Amino acid sequence: MTDSDARLLRALHDEHAPAVWRYVVHLTGDRALAEDIVQETLLRAWRHPSVLDQSEQSARAWLFTVARNLVIDGRRSARAAHEIVTDTVPEERSTDATDAILESWIVADALSTLSVDHRAVIVHAYFAGRTVAETAEQLQIPEGTVKSRLHYGMRALRLALQERGVTR
Repeated sequence: MTDSDARLLRALHDEHAPAVWRYVVHLTGDRALAEDIVQETLLRAWRHPSVLDQSEQSARAWLFTVARNLVIDGRRSARAAHEIVTDTVPEERSTDATDAILESWIVADALSTLSVDHRAVIVHAYFAGRTVAETAEQLQIPEGTVKSRLHYGMRALRLALQERGVTR
């Protein structure tokens, strides 16, 4: 394509693209699809330089005809027959309890490998949601002991979970 052809194509675009776009929006009701069809129409004009040599009215008629044919071809295509266009998401993904159950089994299995003392403070603090002071009162041990057992118990739990491929 020569520089003069490129200038003619640019002029063709500037002169006719907005009108072709409005026409395609009128036909389809879809602004994004209209942009795609106008782009394809102008691409076909670029591939057929003889369009650039036509009069302005002939070029415009050619562009409208190509755009109309692209709309018709799009509607007839198998893809269009199977596509459902909607503005809303059909449904949200429902939560499945399967993953949670499997994770709880893995955690329970890992907890069973801990000592009774470590397991007790972890269950009270993390699963029952108690504070260090409440855990100490429930288990009748000093708060410092609860903190220490939590630290070493969590370390052992992390290792047990790593062995099961749950954490890094």
